[in-house]
Amino acid sequence: MKVKVVIFDWDGTLVDSVDHIADSLHQAATELGYPELEREAYRDIIGLGMVEALEKLYPGISRDEMSTIREGYARYFFSKVTTPQNVFEGMAELVADLREFGRSCSVATGKSRRGLESALVTSGLGEHFDITRCADETRSKPDPAMLKEILEFYRIEPSEAVMIGDTRYDLEMARRIGMPSIGVEWGVHKRDVLGEYDPHAIVESVPDLRRILGL
Repeated sequence: MKVKVVIFDWDGTLVDSVDHIADSLHQAATELGYPELEREAYRDIIGLGMVEALEKLYPGISRDEMSTIREGYARYFFSKVTTPQNVFEGMAELVADLREFGRSCSVATGKSRRGLESALVTSGLGEHFDITRCADETRSKPDPAMLKEILEFYRIEPSEAVMIGDTRYDLEMARRIGMPSIGVEWGVHKRDVLGEYDPHAIVESVPDLRRILGL
């Protein structure tokens, strides 16, 4: 696959953080008296911005209630630091090799800017990305606003980049602007869900992803 720019989702694609996010949301909501949801419900909203995620989990939630849950979530989530050991095996090398072979890398994530900035440093991955975009500074996936901003930064067309992600929101975002995508099965959503969004490929392992990207 010959593209100039490879755009990565963060949680569930580069970093093994899905369970920690789900646990943090569960703890923050239930300690405030919100009903305990099925674990899959918390996993399914990963990739969305926090506002959109909470609206989906708890329809009708007020802004004040949302702020309280977000404070609790941040307390639980930031109690654990993302380390190089949390990066999926082989992904750090993949990103480094893309750069070595002249392809640019960036991140489009549902994380907050605060969360991403911390993780970029503590994971050891930050040096590889030219530009990063977060849900709280633009629009939440699946709106393609963050992808458009990344394309504008590089001055390229959608066909010259690829979006790599583990959720339906990643792949739908790419499809909305005609950008090819690759779904990875080691995060939130599996092949049956990812396949609904016409990805260029769906991969089960990092070696498979390397092959698709021509590494």
